[in-house]
Amino acid sequence: MRDRSGSPAPRRLGARCSVTPSRSPFAYAVLRVVPDIEREEFLNAGLVLFCRSLRYLAARTSLDAERLAALQPDADIGALRDQLVLVERIAAGEIASGPLASMSQSERYHWLTTPRSTAVQPGPTHGGMTDDPAATFEHLYTTLVDGPDSREES
Repeated sequence: MRDRSGSPAPRRLGARCSVTPSRSPFAYAVLRVVPDIEREEFLNAGLVLFCRSLRYLAARTSLDAERLAALQPDADIGALRDQLVLVERIAAGEIASGPLASMSQSERYHWLTTPRSTAVQPGPTHGGMTDDPAATFEHLYTTLVDGPDSREES
């Protein structure tokens, strides 16, 4: 740019630069309870999120027994809850959950999100960018697992 006299205008420092927090890539998968594999119906029951650069791995699960009963009245809710709790413990690296807990965060995330034909299955892996993986986890969990019906109304 030039000023009115035709001389180059002085460049303002920072005019085009903005400071934003560094954002890190993350990956996540929704955990699904599939009470009858042949019917391919499922219920979102948890979330696993991994952010390698910020060394963050978290999992949380919940099982809506009423919704599950609508899909499969004779589902073994206790066994399904046990499997979901084990996912949380493996993600947290709790030694009592077995040898998987001693693997690296990356290995645990990939093991937890590997497709399988069991009653608890990971959905497709998705990704994004975040500067706060814990806040991103809360947002995704509320949106994808809790859903609008489970939020308290004020």
